[in-house]
Amino acid sequence: MSIPTESIGSIPRPRALQTALTEHAEGRLPQAELTSIQEQATADTLARLEQLGCDVLVDGDQAKPSSITYPLAGMTDLAPDGVIIPYADGHTRQLPRLTAGPFRYQVRAETYLRDALRHTDRPVKQAVVAPSALSLLYPSDPIGGYSREAFLSDLADEAEADIRGCLEAGAHCVQLDFTEGRLSLKLDPSGGVLDSFIALNNDVLGRFDEAEQTRLGVHTCPGADHDSTHSLDVDYASLLPKLFQLKAGNFYLQLASEPDPERVLKIIADQLRPGVRVFVGVTDPISTTVETPEEVRDRVLLAAHYIPVDQLGTCDDAGFSPYADDTSTSRDLAFAKIEARVRGTALAAEALGL
Repeated sequence: MSIPTESIGSIPRPRALQTALTEHAEGRLPQAELTSIQEQATADTLARLEQLGCDVLVDGDQAKPSSITYPLAGMTDLAPDGVIIPYADGHTRQLPRLTAGPFRYQVRAETYLRDALRHTDRPVKQAVVAPSALSLLYPSDPIGGYSREAFLSDLADEAEADIRGCLEAGAHCVQLDFTEGRLSLKLDPSGGVLDSFIALNNDVLGRFDEAEQTRLGVHTCPGADHDSTHSLDVDYASLLPKLFQLKAGNFYLQLASEPDPERVLKIIADQLRPGVRVFVGVTDPISTTVETPEEVRDRVLLAAHYIPVDQLGTCDDAGFSPYADDTSTSRDLAFAKIEARVRGTALAAEALGL
């Protein structure tokens, strides 16, 4: 037995792709040429992860505009003035606002997965946006002729189809990105918004049987954009008990950047249920310092004091570039951190006699 280790999702785009995205946005590069460059970046990402010894690969979100908004590409019933997400360094991200229904995904994650599988025979994990994140598209004032209840029903159906399409296309597992979980407690300390998020996500996850749920996972972190977070100041203890209510077999938890990781591990141990695997973050994507394999090993060994080894895995705290325009982390730095994670996890497994 070894300790599984997986990337979260996004990898910084190569310079050629960043240039192509700018030229396409300015109308100077045809879509066909952009698609070709994205495909090259995806193939290179998969190849480099394989060379680093990753058993489970990701496409690095090379063709996604962002890990949140990919289903919306080409949608016309949107206005730009949606929910604003503030980050600790002062920058913000703003979601679009839905202006009419019915709500339908324009792009499904399985399209990215099928493209990735053409370039490798290794297992590939596919990250998808959690329905709770997209629920923020609906405005505070009701849309005429399209109630919030009708929207949430459509959203749940679309999210289920997004996940199911990935499973049927051959995903090793499907990971819901739930970065808004911790943020919700900052926006609503009473926990009411978080409760609604959990209920919506469980509505979708509960549509899959037990065997399928073993291939489903949930990732949470306090954000990682332009080397800043949006909710690291929110106590993890307020999130984790509710997070583990989600009907998934795998949980990917940011931990390396926590000020007191041992305290968090104790909370995880109290909430852990049989049959669930917890992937703990052992590298910090927004730090410019590359962790050594020995540092990673020690973080894994600490986690093994609290989480049974047969329920333990490792990951990065978050994706390295969830938005396509985020150039704060270099591609080489991201791969160096991933290599440290893979090597350090192997050292920990050896130390544990696995």
